[in-house]
Amino acid sequence: MPDAKTLLGFDYGKQRIGVAVGQTLTHTVTPLITLRAVNQKPDWTAIGKLIAEWQPDLLVVGLPLHMDGTEQEMTVAARRFGNQLKGRYNLPVAWMDERLSSNEAEDLLRQQGGKTRQDKTDIDKLAAGLILQSWLDQQETT
Repeated sequence: MPDAKTLLGFDYGKQRIGVAVGQTLTHTVTPLITLRAVNQKPDWTAIGKLIAEWQPDLLVVGLPLHMDGTEQEMTVAARRFGNQLKGRYNLPVAWMDERLSSNEAEDLLRQQGGKTRQDKTDIDKLAAGLILQSWLDQQETT
């Protein structure tokens, strides 16, 4: 039986960062929290607390791409964020294509309770969960 690994998934944005936790053994994901940027920078104190609490084996960062798969301005910012995570916490970082994850999260929230675009913090943490679930699902097929 493979070892169970804990993962943290991130939906990076310049204003907010959605965070979710997942588990390789059960392939389950739970949206955790949406962190607000501090002076247009990630809230490293809050991220550090989450890493200390969950003690993840791997961090998965959503990579925003254009629909044709090419990189965009936010791709560079997300890569920088992931590289900073790796450097600060000495943890491996995996990348996951996040095209349409926020739209999918918004649709799911609307189906669950009629929520709308105003619920950005819910959308961001759910998008992080979708990114992490996609990464886990991809591991099953490789």
